[in-house]
Amino acid sequence: TQFIGKQNCAPIMVRLAWHDSGNYDKRISEWPACGGATGSIRFAPEINYGANAGLAKGLKFLEPMKAEYPAVSWADLIQMGSACAIEATGGPKIPMKYGRVEAADSSACPEETSRGTGGNAGLPDAMAPFGCGAQDAPTHLRNIFYRMGFDDEGIVALSGAHTLGRAFKDRSGTVPNASGEENATKYTKSGCPVRHDATSGDYMPGGKSWTEKWLSFDNSYFTTLAEKQANPELIRFPTDEALFQDEKFRPYFEKFAASQEDFFEAYSRAHKKLSELGAKFEDGGFTLPEE
Repeated sequence: TQFIGKQNCAPIMVRLAWHDSGNYDKRISEWPACGGATGSIRFAPEINYGANAGLAKGLKFLEPMKAEYPAVSWADLIQMGSACAIEATGGPKIPMKYGRVEAADSSACPEETSRGTGGNAGLPDAMAPFGCGAQDAPTHLRNIFYRMGFDDEGIVALSGAHTLGRAFKDRSGTVPNASGEENATKYTKSGCPVRHDATSGDYMPGGKSWTEKWLSFDNSYFTTLAEKQANPELIRFPTDEALFQDEKFRPYFEKFAASQEDFFEAYSRAHKKLSELGAKFEDGGFTLPEE
């Protein structure tokens, strides 16, 4: 957590772990073909899929730790980085399980269209056209996350992690803001007090965020979206709006906007589940002792 706090790299750590585990397909029983938290994202072609643009930088952050602790599998290290990122930015301590076997080579990388989507091995899209063929954002979210075994509460809870991070034109391509001071919003320019300790820290300026304090893990994703007037300085994708527009998503959206405690509890459960999708644990896995 100290390393993540110093580097202000929490968002990319979360995104790296999510994209490693988010290609899981519960319909496939064989490992590692089923995808999930296997560490396959470190190999080409997977790391080069469009949805994974920029994530090689996340792997670079972890390489010194892998060198220092070679017995820790890549599958564990990637998921540990994400859990530590949530905690380092003010979020809940996730009750993680470790002991994952790592994918050995690129043969474990799922093909881009193997999950019934147009690309990116079944990772979600921010807006239409949706690779799964859905005609609207709520259907798309359900197609993607039901395939992994999540329910509507889990979908909304996991979406709340967008309280962290930014999108970039030169990564996801979903916003017009690239990296760099000249492309920054009022919340992503240098020196903004975006951390949960109310400091700015040292981060690369640019891009566009979902929340004002995009290095703070809290329920502001929901409270910000709950505002009727959209802030042009912040992201509001169709998949974000779906959470309060869809009648089945809306109760969870309103619950998490009203109570950060309820959000943290639901998020912690969903994050733990996501981190274990498709994982093969040696000797049943283990948990780390409390500090």
